[in-house]
Amino acid sequence: MNAVANRIAAAPATAEGTATRPKSAEMTPGPGFRIRRDIERPAPELVALLGEFETPDISDTLNRLYTMSHDIHNVVNAAALAGPACTVKVFPGDNLMVHKALDVARPGDVIVIDTSGSPRNAVLGDLVATKAKHRGIAGFIVDGLVRDLPALRDLGLPIYARGVTPFGPLHRGPGELNYAVSCGGIVVNPGDIVVADQSGIAVVRREVAAETLNRLLAHRARLQQYVVDVKAGKFSNEWVDRQLMADNCLVE
Repeated sequence: MNAVANRIAAAPATAEGTATRPKSAEMTPGPGFRIRRDIERPAPELVALLGEFETPDISDTLNRLYTMSHDIHNVVNAAALAGPACTVKVFPGDNLMVHKALDVARPGDVIVIDTSGSPRNAVLGDLVATKAKHRGIAGFIVDGLVRDLPALRDLGLPIYARGVTPFGPLHRGPGELNYAVSCGGIVVNPGDIVVADQSGIAVVRREVAAETLNRLLAHRARLQQYVVDVKAGKFSNEWVDRQLMADNCLVE
């Protein structure tokens, strides 16, 4: 008897005497199927102050490394969005953990959803969004698709996503809630501050949020007069020539 036949012979049998098939798709507690209820969040005052800045300024201050893909945009309205991230990772085509996020997220949170790049199913629609609005959730960032667009627009909750489809999700799991996710090419940790507007989406790490705010405030103070001068036609491009010279550009 060969090795395959040995394994079949050793398999447990049902009451009818037939071998049972191993359950390879059982849910296993732990990575891939877990929920973290309590996370550290930044002070609401810090979130509000960062939300006063436009995402290009935040992106520049973060050395242009913490901006999500431009494909993720507000599909509902032109409303800006800022809040601590409640992070959700779903199995492609499923939204069980999105529903559970409504119980875990706090008022003012932004629910950030990682669909592993699934281009097919929507992971939320008008009913999930309506429940979220009742819970005081600030909005959604979805690296994937949503549905029920007319009703979402009537609701008015800011929802940033890659697009819209009528194709709905399953509700089976697995998934993760409040662990690190990848959204729009950026790693987002629970409690990071997400700022979104018509220009895009920037992510401010919670541990450097206060430092980032101080830099933004200092930069704004320096920039204000420069903007006034440029609008009045008072500017010089001498800095361009200095940079070209420093880089030994050939000028003929």
